[in-house]
Amino acid sequence: MFFIANEDEIKKGLTTDIYFVRTEEILKKENCNKDVIAEFTTRSRKYPWNVFVGLEEVVELLKGTPIDLWAMKEGTIFPSFDKNGLPIPVMVIKGIYQKFTIYETPVLGFICESSGIATKSARIKKVAGDKTVLSFGIRRMHPAIAPMIDRSAYIGGCDGVSSIIGAKTIGKPPSGTIPHALIINLGSSVNAVKAFDRYIDPAVPRIALVDTYADEKLEAVQVAEALKDKLYAVRLDTPASRRGSFPDIIREVKWELKIRGFGHVKVIVSGGLDEYTIPELIDAGADGFGVGTSVSNADTIDFAMDIVEMEGKPVAKRGKLGGRKKVFREIKDGKYVYTVVPFNENTPGEELLTPILKNGELVYDLPEVDAIRNYVLEQLEHFEGI
Repeated sequence: MFFIANEDEIKKGLTTDIYFVRTEEILKKENCNKDVIAEFTTRSRKYPWNVFVGLEEVVELLKGTPIDLWAMKEGTIFPSFDKNGLPIPVMVIKGIYQKFTIYETPVLGFICESSGIATKSARIKKVAGDKTVLSFGIRRMHPAIAPMIDRSAYIGGCDGVSSIIGAKTIGKPPSGTIPHALIINLGSSVNAVKAFDRYIDPAVPRIALVDTYADEKLEAVQVAEALKDKLYAVRLDTPASRRGSFPDIIREVKWELKIRGFGHVKVIVSGGLDEYTIPELIDAGADGFGVGTSVSNADTIDFAMDIVEMEGKPVAKRGKLGGRKKVFREIKDGKYVYTVVPFNENTPGEELLTPILKNGELVYDLPEVDAIRNYVLEQLEHFEGI
């Protein structure tokens, strides 16, 4: 068997923490049916901003449950704290607590991991700019969550994803090149790329891996001479033990291709890349990047759910802020400024918490994945640095 939970098991609450099940049992037996408001916030200071993702799965889980849900639009970029240092709620649930007790664990799981992957992807895309970024990280994670990984990576800014099911989830063709295994089986990079060209759909770009047996620039020239104008790019996946100066390897490969009339051939780089390593590779002339573990194994955004109001009165555990709140965002000097205020107050800007569910019924049009991704990329223009 595979050690995975299916959709029905998640909806039945079987993936929840046991203490929530026991809490539900106690509340029912005590006939405790208090109406609460619960907020989802993070106090993480790891990054100056985060990308909120996972809402569509939250909706799938909670629809039909007699609660009201407000949330930021999926893909909203937000800092953990507003301009006054107050934690920013990204979602709000209102309803009888015992009716949604068992869903706290999976709801947090949906938004924590998806948001973490999307945030890392957005940070990488921000430094990569108009360079191609492909998500190659599913092999590092449990295959059951490949669709979530690739969807979140794409929303965050990756231009393509490698898994078949992940690509299907976002309605795109999967992206990939040639593995070392094909080259080893066929004896050389030239043999592999020629076979690829013979049998694979011409619509798939011809990208040759050029670091299996020989020097990168030698293999790059060999495959270019073999495919000529058909060759779209070469990929460098040089092991760290052979790498030396990766930027210098890129410069050599670009130069040797150019002087032989193959200046059209792009250089794609992969292997241990993130937002910190990519800038110097761009300076060296890299045209695109395959990012793997840094995206698929991104740190989660550690959201927490806290009850902040009960039967219309503010409540909160220590270290949290009681009372329902609103979140506003405005642009000042080209940059976003966020403000949290009590629910009975307003302040200039766009109100970010949008009605999603009303008594368990969907009252919001869930956007297509491309619209969410475009929303992320548009917002990135209003943030400096990573």
